[in-house]
Amino acid sequence: MKLHKFTLLMVVLSGSVFAQTQKFTMAEAVNGLRTNLAVKNISQFSWTEDGKSYIQAVKGGYLITDLKSNKQDTLLSLNQLNKQLSTNKLNAVPTVKFLNNSNGYFNADNQMFWVEKSGNDWKVKTTSALNEDASNIRVFEDNQTLAYTVKNNLYVNRNGKSVAVTNDADENIINGQAVHRNEFGIDTGIFPAPNSGSVAFYRMDQTMVADYPVIDWSVTPAVNHNVKYPMAGGVSHQVTLGVYNIKDQSTTFLKIEGEKDQYLTAITWSPDSKYIFVGVLNRGQNHLKMNQYDAATGSFVKTLFEETNDKYVQPQHPLVFFPKSNTDFIWQSQRSGYNHLFHYSLEKGLISQITKGDWLVTDILGFNEKKKEIYFVSTKETPLERHLYKINWTNFKMQRLDNAEGMHTGVLSSDGNYLFDVYANANTPRVGNIINTNTLKYTNILTAENTLKNYQRPEIKNVNLKADDGTSLYGKIILPTNFDSNKKYPVIVYLYNGPNIQLITNTFPASGNLWYEYMAQNGYIIFTMDGRGSSNRGLKFEQAIFRNLGTTEMDDQMKGVEYLKSLPYVDAERMGIHGWSFGGFMTTSFMLRKPDVFKVGVAGGPVIDWKMYEIMYGERYMDTPQENPEGYAKANLLDKVQNLKGKLLMIHGAQDDVVVWQHSIKFIKSAVDNGVQLDYFVYPGHPHNVIGKDRVHLMQKITDYFDQNLKK
Repeated sequence: MKLHKFTLLMVVLSGSVFAQTQKFTMAEAVNGLRTNLAVKNISQFSWTEDGKSYIQAVKGGYLITDLKSNKQDTLLSLNQLNKQLSTNKLNAVPTVKFLNNSNGYFNADNQMFWVEKSGNDWKVKTTSALNEDASNIRVFEDNQTLAYTVKNNLYVNRNGKSVAVTNDADENIINGQAVHRNEFGIDTGIFPAPNSGSVAFYRMDQTMVADYPVIDWSVTPAVNHNVKYPMAGGVSHQVTLGVYNIKDQSTTFLKIEGEKDQYLTAITWSPDSKYIFVGVLNRGQNHLKMNQYDAATGSFVKTLFEETNDKYVQPQHPLVFFPKSNTDFIWQSQRSGYNHLFHYSLEKGLISQITKGDWLVTDILGFNEKKKEIYFVSTKETPLERHLYKINWTNFKMQRLDNAEGMHTGVLSSDGNYLFDVYANANTPRVGNIINTNTLKYTNILTAENTLKNYQRPEIKNVNLKADDGTSLYGKIILPTNFDSNKKYPVIVYLYNGPNIQLITNTFPASGNLWYEYMAQNGYIIFTMDGRGSSNRGLKFEQAIFRNLGTTEMDDQMKGVEYLKSLPYVDAERMGIHGWSFGGFMTTSFMLRKPDVFKVGVAGGPVIDWKMYEIMYGERYMDTPQENPEGYAKANLLDKVQNLKGKLLMIHGAQDDVVVWQHSIKFIKSAVDNGVQLDYFVYPGHPHNVIGKDRVHLMQKITDYFDQNLKK
C-alpha cells in the first residue's frame, strides 16, 4: 500500500514537471494573451440603473445578476434579437448599452436599434438608418438623439431624421473628430449638452498645414494619400469650437481669443447646459486658461483660473461636476508636482485641494452623493500598483477600498454603494470582486485560472536602482529558464523610457510580456526599466528630460547596464538593446552615442530627428527647433551614424503616420553617405505598430537577429 502511494505521488509529480516544461510558440509569445492563453474576464460589465444588479456579456447574450440573492438570469439573448430582425441577422451578440433592465440600444449594420423588454421577450422599438460611412457615433443623454461623422462632416439624427450640421467640401476642414492628433487626453470631437438640446463640436482647419505623403503600395501603380502632419516649429492647424442648436438648426462658434494655433482642451458642459468650459492652452504649452463661455451666444464669460509652468502644462481631463451641482466641480492638476483633485466653485474659485501627497490620482470613478465621497484610483501605495480609494470632499477623510496588491481598476455603481474591483498581480492572473463601499465586505465573482501554468516560466526579480540624483528607478530582470549561475548569458535590454508610458508594474504576467519569457526560454536574460521621463512618477520625474530628449534617459539606463555588468552570470560582451517608437529612438541613440555598450540593437519605428516629429508632443518636451537648437542638434541622430560599431537592425511600417517613414529613410541615406552598413526591414501596409498575425513575423525577425548576432 505504501509503495502504491509512493508510485501515485511520483506520477503526480512527474506529470507536474512535464506540464511545466512546455515552451511558448512565437505566436503564443506575441498574441497568446489575446487568443489561446487569454485570461478569463467578465465582459462588458455594467451596473443597472438602481445599482442593485449587474450585467455582463456572455456567449449568446447578456446575464443579469441580483446582488442580494446572487440570482442570475438571462437578460437578453442573441436569439431574442434575431427573432426581431427580418434581414441581416446578427452573428454575434452586439454591444448593447442598457438604460435599465428593460431598455437598451445598439449599433449594427449601419443602423441604430432601440430595444425594449416585452413580457419575457424583447422587441425592436425604433431604428435609425445611418450612412454606411458613419463613424464617431455618439448617443446623447436622452438616449434618442445621436451625432456622427461622415468623412469630414458632422450629422445629427433625431427621431430617425438626419441633418447635416456642417457641409465643408474641403476635406482638410474636419468637424466632429478628435483634434491636435489626440494629444491632451482628447478622444472625441462631439460633446452633447446634458439636456440633449445642443451639441458642441471641434472644427479643425488644417488647410495651412503642409501635405505629407503616405504611399499605398498594395495597388499598382502605387497611390499617394496625403495627410496633414504639422512638424515641430512649423505651421500648425487651427481649431475652433462650434455649438449646434438642434431645435433652431443653427450653429454658433465660441468667441475664443488667443493665438490661432493654440490648443483647445478639456471641453466640458455645465450640468444645466448653459455654459461650456474650455481649457485654452498656448502653443508653447506653458500657460493654460480655463475659460467659461455662454453656450447660446458663444460669448466669453470669465477665466476661472490659470495654470503656468516653466516647462509645460499638460491638461488631460475635463471638469467633473459634483452630483446635482451646476457650480462646483473637480479639476485634475499636476500643479503640486503630482496629479491631484482640486475643488472649484464658479462663484468662489478654489475651495480646496482634495487629495495631497507624493503620489498621483490616475482616474476618477464617481461619487457617493449622500456620503459626500469621491471614488478614485491612485499610486498612493507604490508607483508600481494602482489601488481604489474613497475620500470625503468636506473633511478629506480617505480610505483604501481594496485589500490585495497589484493593479486595480474599478467600476462604481451610480449611487456609489458598490464597486466592481478587478485586479491582477505577479501571481494572480485576474480576480473580480464586488465591494460594498460602506462595509468594505466583498463578494468574489471571478477568479481566473492561470492560463500559463503548463509552461516553463522564468524567474523574475524586481530591481530598484538609483539615478544620479538619488531617484528610485524600478526595473525587472528575467533570468533564463533552467538558469545556471555559473554560466554567462547574453542580455537584451528592452526599453521605452519616454513620456506617458510605464513599463514596470505589479501585474500579470510578472514579466510584462510573453516574448520576454520566450527569449528567457531560449537562453537570454531580459532587463527592462523605467527611467526618468516615464509616466506616473510625478512632474519632476517626467520633466527631467525637458529640452534634451535622450540624454537623461540614457544616463538612467546606464545604471541598469552597470547593474547588469556587476552580475557574474551576465556576459557584458553580448548585450543587446531593443525598443519601439521612443524606444526605437533610445535604441538608436545608444548604438550611436554610446557605441561601446551594446553589441546589437533593434530599433522599431524610431524618431531620428525631432524636427520631423509632430508639433504637440515635440514642442511640449523640446520647445521649438528655433527656441532650442542645441537640444535638437544633440538628439539628432542623422549626423552620428558614423559612430555605429555594433550591429543595428532598423524596422519601420511603410504607412507610419506617427513617426513618419522619412525618419529611417534619411537615416539610411546618412549611413550610405558615411559608408556605414546597417540592416533594415519594412512592413508594407502597417502604420506605426505592426499588429495581428504580421506581428509574429516581426518578433521572429527580431529574435532571429539577436540569435545571429548575440549567441555564440
